[in-house]
Amino acid sequence: MATLAAEVAKFKGAPDRPQGLAITYQRLMLVMLVFAGVTLMIVGRLLFLQVFTDRAGSAQIANPLVPPRADIVDRNGLPLARTIDAWSIAIHPNRLISNPSDLAQKLAELMPEKTAAEYKALLTSGKSFVYLSRRAVPELVAAVNALGEPAIAFDREPERLYPQTAMAGHVLGWTDMEGHGVTGMEKVLEGRLTDPATRADPVALSIDSRVQAAMESELGAAVAKHSAEGGTGIVLDVRTGEVVAMASMPTFNPNAAGRSDPNALFNRATMGVYELGSTFKPITVAAAIDAGVIKSVTQRYPSGAPIQIGRFRIKDDHPIAGSANIVETLVHSSNIVTAQIADQMGVQRMQAAFRALGFHEPAYIEIDKARPLFPREWSRATVLTSGFGHGVAVSPLHLASAYAALVNGGIWRPATLMKVSKPSAGRRVYAESTSLTMRKLLRMIVLTGTGRKGDAPGYRVGGKTGTAEKTASGGYSRKVNISTFAAVFPMDNPRYVVIAMLDAPKATADTYGFTTAAWTAAPVVSKVISRTAPLLGIVPDDSHDLDVSDMMAMVAKKEK
Repeated sequence: MATLAAEVAKFKGAPDRPQGLAITYQRLMLVMLVFAGVTLMIVGRLLFLQVFTDRAGSAQIANPLVPPRADIVDRNGLPLARTIDAWSIAIHPNRLISNPSDLAQKLAELMPEKTAAEYKALLTSGKSFVYLSRRAVPELVAAVNALGEPAIAFDREPERLYPQTAMAGHVLGWTDMEGHGVTGMEKVLEGRLTDPATRADPVALSIDSRVQAAMESELGAAVAKHSAEGGTGIVLDVRTGEVVAMASMPTFNPNAAGRSDPNALFNRATMGVYELGSTFKPITVAAAIDAGVIKSVTQRYPSGAPIQIGRFRIKDDHPIAGSANIVETLVHSSNIVTAQIADQMGVQRMQAAFRALGFHEPAYIEIDKARPLFPREWSRATVLTSGFGHGVAVSPLHLASAYAALVNGGIWRPATLMKVSKPSAGRRVYAESTSLTMRKLLRMIVLTGTGRKGDAPGYRVGGKTGTAEKTASGGYSRKVNISTFAAVFPMDNPRYVVIAMLDAPKATADTYGFTTAAWTAAPVVSKVISRTAPLLGIVPDDSHDLDVSDMMAMVAKKEK
């Protein structure tokens, strides 16, 4: 049987097998090249972002534990301001199901900040979204939720909390509903507190909460006892210019600043300017010593007769018969002698002495401050009265910085509310020898003079009282005082200035009708020092003191 064989013709459109594989390889290579190119582009972009882009913001966003605003702490790390999640209560009026009148009445009972009529106006406004309460406490959230209205919405949002409530309120300030600083250090530090690169780290202030609490407690008690219009207190480190405590009365709670009495929001330590009376006398004496007007503390001046200036007379409440040396002048707080010293200094030197201490410009501090009342034209009367603290009005913080310079060797440094590791260089305003003399004079005032009620056993306090008639329309009020005590301790190695000032204190039974600083402000300083000195590392010691034996002899001789 024959076998038939047929030749199968090749399809002309199909390539050879080797040729088809080559085309496939080419296509695969093309895909791989495209893939590799895209990969390189992505890697290159990532490298670019890694090297040239600020990643702080994204890093912080990726970390839910980092707050939107940094904490503020005291110098020892105690939280003074921090951000937490709080509840907000809102409503969608255009989705309301309940009867507006009924719901408005219920909301007014739970949140009496608005009347039922005001709530009804919100509920019938037709708006898509309205806040009913922000920073609401959980109990209020639960009560509103129990009303059962589905148009009411609840959410969490950041809230600035001040865990120490009213303590250091004037220093801290507060934030608005959007979380921005309105005043105080919250405003000053706005950029630092909200910077994504730094907000994970708390900001340390110079304030010591323990000292601050003691100052507020004692100052508040004195204001209440003497029914004063207000008061202020400062503790300042004489070596660094750090403000360890700053209190102003009346005070307020920064957690509810919007509901506070406007008078309570006023910081008397930096925003108030006052004629601070005889606390200026040591400043005048120091300037005169440096100028060579006073060559020795034994130098004597007539002290018995008042000085006539136009229709006014400069006199002393308790005149020193005959004449007085410099020690007696300060111990007995003589206006007559201090005015003569200022007169010898003259306009130029008195102005220069005050300008060196910054009395002509707002106090150097981070928070809001007022401009002093510094005369543009200086008559002879201005010169004489400025020597004992009238005619020039400054803030209590000005005075604290000036006293630091009086005792720390003569260096004026700017005050600060920030914790510092290294003090500023400052500027020299007194010779070191003058500073030592002033330390001894201030100690003498507390040991034998008007400042005796300001002493604190074991802490070698020095200081000066100042009682100035309060300015009123058309002149001065003879019955209303600004009473101030400016102190330093310990005088053998000065560390802290302590200032207490009462605005318009009233006499009490134990002050025997007096409203002077010796009876009202000095005891505040004594109590603050006794309470806080151990906290600041200063141990009470009665075994030694600043040697004032030479000056003591001068006063003793006079008293004979």
